[in-house]
Amino acid sequence: MTRPRSLPRDLYAVAAAVLLVAAAILVGRNVYTYDTLIVGWPPLLGRWGPHLGPGTPAAVLVAAATAAYGPAVAARVPWRALLAAAWGAAMAWTWSLALIDGWRRGVAGRLTTSQEYLSVIDRWRDVPATLRDFNGHILLHSPDNWPAHVAGHPPGATLTFVLLDRIGLSGGGWAGAWCITVGATACVAVLVAVRVLAGERLARRAAPFLVLAPAAVWMGTSADGYFAAVAAWAVALLALAVTGRSLWWAAGSGLLFGLTCYLSYGLTLFAVIAAAVLWLGRRGVRERPVLFVPLLAGMAVVPVAFTAAGFDWWEAYHLLVERYYQGAAGVRPYGYWVWANLACTVLIVGLATVAGLRRTAGVLVRRRRDDAVSAEDSRLAFLVAAGLLALLVADLSGMSKAETERIWLPFALWLLPACVFLGRPRVWLAAQAVLALLLNHLLATGW
Repeated sequence: MTRPRSLPRDLYAVAAAVLLVAAAILVGRNVYTYDTLIVGWPPLLGRWGPHLGPGTPAAVLVAAATAAYGPAVAARVPWRALLAAAWGAAMAWTWSLALIDGWRRGVAGRLTTSQEYLSVIDRWRDVPATLRDFNGHILLHSPDNWPAHVAGHPPGATLTFVLLDRIGLSGGGWAGAWCITVGATACVAVLVAVRVLAGERLARRAAPFLVLAPAAVWMGTSADGYFAAVAAWAVALLALAVTGRSLWWAAGSGLLFGLTCYLSYGLTLFAVIAAAVLWLGRRGVRERPVLFVPLLAGMAVVPVAFTAAGFDWWEAYHLLVERYYQGAAGVRPYGYWVWANLACTVLIVGLATVAGLRRTAGVLVRRRRDDAVSAEDSRLAFLVAAGLLALLVADLSGMSKAETERIWLPFALWLLPACVFLGRPRVWLAAQAVLALLLNHLLATGW
């Protein structure tokens, strides 16, 4: 897996990524103004604010333990125990990073600001009526227009927090706990998908990198972490279905894909990753084409339910595009963000993933040349490439100008398995942890 000249080339890729981030910072701070970019610390939404917090000791401990023992534990424990451990460790990592900012600012207050979902809970007393009237409040000039995050997503996102409130889990603390707990399962979903598509050996190697991702800085506490988990499980269940498991997995996958599209418009791009899964599992698809029946049936459930309730997804999307350019997107320059977004991606996936992506490209090239590349390596590289392609399409669309450190979390998770192609995993894991700790302690991140 490691070639003699691989490490220097890895370091060249890392150096290029560091230069990209540095350029985004320097250009963002010296060429543009806040009124143009509308972010406090370009390319990230936040501000400079070195600080410590109650989560600092726990974050350092989790980082050190995962970097030191994660690869060995992942290689030895039973598979189901590994999944449970990965979920627990991911939650510990995300919680500890969030609590560096304290309970209020780091968790309980995140989703209660004026632009967030919980600020409109009282407007959903009559859910069917609100759904029917949802599109009438998307544009800025409309009466009682929705806050930015509510208007910017299909109502499934807000409705999640409305339902939490209805069952007694009201307030920002419960909403934050929901996002962290569910969001942390995303690493388990990716592990399941990697195992069935590319083998258990590679899944075990990926586990510590999925746990210790710098993306956890934004997974806690962001609704996009919850969205990432739903989308990841949709892919994982599809992978199970196409590799010979029960057709019920196909139905579950379709149900979650439908829900994904009603949580975030941009996550329709997960069709790219789903297509990659279908291609990798094409033998199973040919043997059981009937799996498309439960898949499509499941996929129809959420859209049919929302449409029957009076919500028009397509109309809402077109109104959102208009609203998007009424606000910050009408000011933020595409010429900067089309590449500065990629600098944000470097910060959420980490330098290890950058080096891993370089090796992923090498695997795909050598495979085309009939070189000695295992089928498992090739399959994983193809899956990672699909995740990267979806992210690049999102970038070129111009519908994600800034805040992609949060918005692109669902895509970023599928880049992290590229780290399995690296040697010296403990060193790379330490680099991932250091980056996350620096970001969370030096910046007051926000959205």
